[in-house]
Amino acid sequence: MANFEAYQEYQRIEDFEEDSPPGEEDLLVHVPEGLKDSWHHIKNLDNFFTRISFEFEEFFELIQFLFVVTFTTFLFNCVEYDILFANRAVNHTGPGQNPLDRNKVTLPDALLPSQQCTENIQENSWIIFLLIMAAIFWIYRLVKVFCNILSYWEIRQFYIKALKIRMDELCNFTWQEVQDRLISLQREQQMCIHKKELTELDIYHRILRFKNYMVAMVNKSLLPVHLQLPLLGDIVFLTQGLKYNFELILFWGPGSLFQNKWNLHPKYKRAGNRLELAQQLSRVILLMGLANLLLCPFILVWQVLYAFFSYTEVIRREPGSLGARRWSLYGRLYLRHFNELNHELHGRLGRGYKPTSKYMNSFTAPLMSVLAKNVAFFSGSVLAVLIALTVYDEDVLTVQHILTAITVLGVVITVTRSFIPDEHMVWCPEQLLQCVLAHIHYMPDHWRGQANKGETRDEVAQLFQYKAVFILEELLSPIVTPFVLIFLLRNKSLEIIDFFRNFTVEVVGVGDICSFAQMDIRRHGNPMWMSEGRTEASVYQQAENGKTELSLMHFTIKNPRWQPPQDASMFISHLKEKVQQDAQGGPSTRLLLSEAPLCGSLLLSNESGSGPDNLLASVLAHPVLTASGLPGRDRGFLPHSTAASAAASVLASLSASQLHPQPGRSHSLNPLPSSLHPDSPLYGSDRTVMDSMSNSDARFRSSTMLSEFSSAEMSLHAIYMHEVHQQSSAPQRTSGQGQHPVPMRELHTNPGAPHSHSLHSVAGLAGPTTLGGWKEEEEEEEEDQGEEEAIVSGSAPQPDGRSSC
Repeated sequence: MANFEAYQEYQRIEDFEEDSPPGEEDLLVHVPEGLKDSWHHIKNLDNFFTRISFEFEEFFELIQFLFVVTFTTFLFNCVEYDILFANRAVNHTGPGQNPLDRNKVTLPDALLPSQQCTENIQENSWIIFLLIMAAIFWIYRLVKVFCNILSYWEIRQFYIKALKIRMDELCNFTWQEVQDRLISLQREQQMCIHKKELTELDIYHRILRFKNYMVAMVNKSLLPVHLQLPLLGDIVFLTQGLKYNFELILFWGPGSLFQNKWNLHPKYKRAGNRLELAQQLSRVILLMGLANLLLCPFILVWQVLYAFFSYTEVIRREPGSLGARRWSLYGRLYLRHFNELNHELHGRLGRGYKPTSKYMNSFTAPLMSVLAKNVAFFSGSVLAVLIALTVYDEDVLTVQHILTAITVLGVVITVTRSFIPDEHMVWCPEQLLQCVLAHIHYMPDHWRGQANKGETRDEVAQLFQYKAVFILEELLSPIVTPFVLIFLLRNKSLEIIDFFRNFTVEVVGVGDICSFAQMDIRRHGNPMWMSEGRTEASVYQQAENGKTELSLMHFTIKNPRWQPPQDASMFISHLKEKVQQDAQGGPSTRLLLSEAPLCGSLLLSNESGSGPDNLLASVLAHPVLTASGLPGRDRGFLPHSTAASAAASVLASLSASQLHPQPGRSHSLNPLPSSLHPDSPLYGSDRTVMDSMSNSDARFRSSTMLSEFSSAEMSLHAIYMHEVHQQSSAPQRTSGQGQHPVPMRELHTNPGAPHSHSLHSVAGLAGPTTLGGWKEEEEEEEEDQGEEEAIVSGSAPQPDGRSSC
């Protein structure tokens, strides 16, 4: 980043509806006198939104930590390994003792008496020191859990008495239903004294205050997560420990930039002393780095022990699980929209798991494949002989290390077979990468047309890493983190100070938030992402990769009742107008739906996909079918089209069906979008993929189906906006194509006309996530786990970690 001098001062966004009462500038929540229930002690809405967590999980984390420490101490001090390994003979004597069993080793023989065990621990000062450190940490965690339980009890009472939601019914409520009840409660009881109306964006800002800062810093390449290493080149290194230190330094630790959970310290809002503040931040980072270096041995021991106890049994049972992939912590921040809740991100990346796995598996290394086949052959031959011998005579198992050899050979065979590709599968990397884009929504420009390159695959691997790489990074984290803090993050102190001053705004009734989270097209839009003529942002001010524009569309789709500001409304209106114009030259929706089963079989590998999956597949594969000259369903040749025109056709049909709602339809909290009804324009064909999915309207009315179609609509917008961005940034790429989307500068909209922005409603997605340890599937920090319990009626299926290829 360059130009770190202040391009403007810290801003305060006023709410002109009402003035703040004098002397209550710091009070964010007001409780009416008539409400004297136990939840009236909640001091700010941040606690309500962000501190809902599963106390049972935190409690069992304490038990787990206690077990690991106690069991490890027992193994080191209370086991007689000479007897256990038969290095020293035992002799059982006594009346009635069978002579054959006198030398037989039993488990109690290998355990030391309790008195001797205690003496061994007392004589080892190193063990005593480690136990004291572990006890201090455990007591700290116990106090923290106790405080969380008290907070959880207040939140529970708030749900029951204020929101009228019983705990046994909470799992059946979608996030939108809880959110609507909270907004209604604000109108009735005026909890937030600064605002008459509490908007959806206000709620998201409170939940994701710090998370939006992290997403913005990753988007602007401010955090030092890219490391240049000899032989390895550019690698991305972001672990739980390193992320924890970033947040501790910036948000809530001693010497952090925030004076409380909702306000940036006033001194960081002024540009006059930026150099002095940068030096102060540099000292804080240095002290934090030295503290990490001092605690490195203890943290490393814990990481090794936790990895051993967690993964040894899994590797023995499923050796191939280390070859499974997972979204990296960096990938979750890079791919996350501004104002995207945990369950929304989890569901979106869950839907993109299989397409991304297929793309990564489409790359094969012939040399590695041949080597793996030969290693599997030799290992299998030896294993077959050992198994045959044990079947012939079970005494073979008593031979030393025979069981070890059988286990190791089995693991080797399983691992090597994962490197052998399926010789019957044929993939098109470019189409697979487009399918990945439909779900992850972000893709660097240089990936386009380079999907079959190893460099592109390596960059995708930074977002979608092997589980073995994840474990290795976490083990190395205690060693690497101090050096990243001391030698890399310190050098960015001035940039960090400028970033928080330049990109922090105060919203009345909410507090200080990241200005990128406002999704302000005028202030942070990118002219190369359909914001030309509507943004005043410089290169330093604009978000990269179209994050402002895509985040705005995502938030609008997820919250159809949200009323965006004028600039955002005009952008959405112009986008819709452009979609309508591009759809005029694109394929008809009826044609796309009729070809959906064929397109789905091409991209979904003959798997039976859902309606949204088939719809996306038709949009992605239709340009390939038209370019190949294949005949359509009517035996006529299909006109050539682009992915942009195909996506525009479907989006235009969705918009048209919403403009003509069906009479007599009930208006529920999450009404079914009219485009999904059989009598809407989207169902123009008597035989469409929609009709073939189900014979019952109940399936379409389910929250899961609403959520899937909502995600499909966002995927279509992502495809369309990327296509238009590519055509506007590289016009030569579109030369010779049959359909050219209309440039944004050719659109003319009446500023006085009403702007329609409601796309359609959406139900909640994934439910609670696993806490503790390294948090395999959801690396969200404790302070933004709060919204996970308040949601969700439906949950996205958890990827099983295996490729479908």
